[in-house]
Amino acid sequence: MDRAGIGRVCRALPAVTLEHSFGEDYDVYKVGGRRFALARGSRGLRFTVSDFAYEVLTESGRAAPAPYLARARWVHLANPADWPDDDLAGHLATAHGLIAAKLTKKARAELGLG
Repeated sequence: MDRAGIGRVCRALPAVTLEHSFGEDYDVYKVGGRRFALARGSRGLRFTVSDFAYEVLTESGRAAPAPYLARARWVHLANPADWPDDDLAGHLATAHGLIAAKLTKKARAELGLG
């Protein structure tokens, strides 16, 4: 999946905002003001995962621990185009859900997340 595809998948998720906090080449996808995925031109894609997925993806070599974010269970894909689109879309939806679940009940209600 290329950067445009990542954008389509992320923006299709509920209550997502796109920011360019680190420059125009850096797409920062947020839900409720909290990041769940970062895409940067030729530098790949980073997103949050569950503890279990982190272990599986990093130990199998499918993903690397994300620099500066690994302690929070983020992974880095150097070339997201190497991943099947459905698989990557599922991981991005899960990342969105993990972050949305950490929002307060009030924030989730205001965003229409239930």
